[in-house]
Amino acid sequence: MDSDGTSWFRGRVIGQGSFGCVFIAKPKSNSSFLPPLMAVKSAEVSASASLQKEKEVFDNLNGCPFVLECFGEEITMGENGEMAYNLLLEYAAGGTLGDLIEKCNGNGLPEKDVRRFTRCILEGIGHIHDSGYVHCDVKPDNILLVATQSGKFVAKIADLGVAKRSRHCKRQKFDPSMRGTPLYLAPETVVQHMQEAPSDIWALGCVVLEMLSGRQAWIVKEDCSIDQLFSIIGDEHSLPEIPSRVSKEARDFLRRCFVRKPAFRFTAEMLLDDPFVKGFDEELFRELEGDYSQEQVTLSNADAESCSPECISFIPLEANSSLSSWGSAQRTNEGSTITVKELSSNPTVFCRSFFAIPALAR
Repeated sequence: MDSDGTSWFRGRVIGQGSFGCVFIAKPKSNSSFLPPLMAVKSAEVSASASLQKEKEVFDNLNGCPFVLECFGEEITMGENGEMAYNLLLEYAAGGTLGDLIEKCNGNGLPEKDVRRFTRCILEGIGHIHDSGYVHCDVKPDNILLVATQSGKFVAKIADLGVAKRSRHCKRQKFDPSMRGTPLYLAPETVVQHMQEAPSDIWALGCVVLEMLSGRQAWIVKEDCSIDQLFSIIGDEHSLPEIPSRVSKEARDFLRRCFVRKPAFRFTAEMLLDDPFVKGFDEELFRELEGDYSQEQVTLSNADAESCSPECISFIPLEANSSLSSWGSAQRTNEGSTITVKELSSNPTVFCRSFFAIPALAR
């Protein structure tokens, strides 16, 4: 460990938002705990409460190949003298699922890829639910694509920053807030402020529909307000339109996600037995489940050169940044008023904790 308190060199920025920024990093020396390439999520300590809360969630997820790995945390000092809180995360070379969908220009992904990604997301959601949490913000921008040793990309769930304890968990406290992104919220969330495991399944349906069709689940005008959108989602006769061109298996799967009453909506465990995903690409899933913790990421020349010893360990960030469009916004609750919080259009990386490096002075 060098005297500056960091075990890694910083490279180029790959994501930025109101939380801080994410940049590529590589270890300063060979390590049995750190991969050759990482993504580090960083914020000034004074503004890192959400990151530290996220780390707490990571610590309670005990190993899943379909949730990004977190290799620990560190406190560093930046050039401006401010202390920075850093999460050391798995690097996803494929970017976000949202990026991939956008590249299809409204045509959607091949169904075989949708099936594979859907099974990955279901495995990750199921693990999060089994661990006593609700993700609360399942959407394409929070699903990252990671290359396996066989060369295929798999989807891994990221960004646990707004995750909450599920209601059946004994440690859960009363929380009236509404979390997540408006276009992916379930009916019970916008009507009753209920956000439990079934709400993640509704959001999954929105993601699968978006992968298949190349468009978001709810077709609304650009100037549609959040209140108008909530009226559509909350209408008891309203459901996202499923294209007729997709397979029967895909249509049936989506109908099981888009059940308006959460008590009757399929669970992640039930959906893993659905013909749309069951038994699909078994060889790949055996590979992931067998040796995911030993998986290595190839360091490209460009990324390696961007992580030089001269790079500082922390980028000072402005306290506030401009708002992006609400359709891709992450939202928090202030009483009964929903406010919009920026999400970067660049890929950002968040994950569970796997190995914890002591955060304070060595």
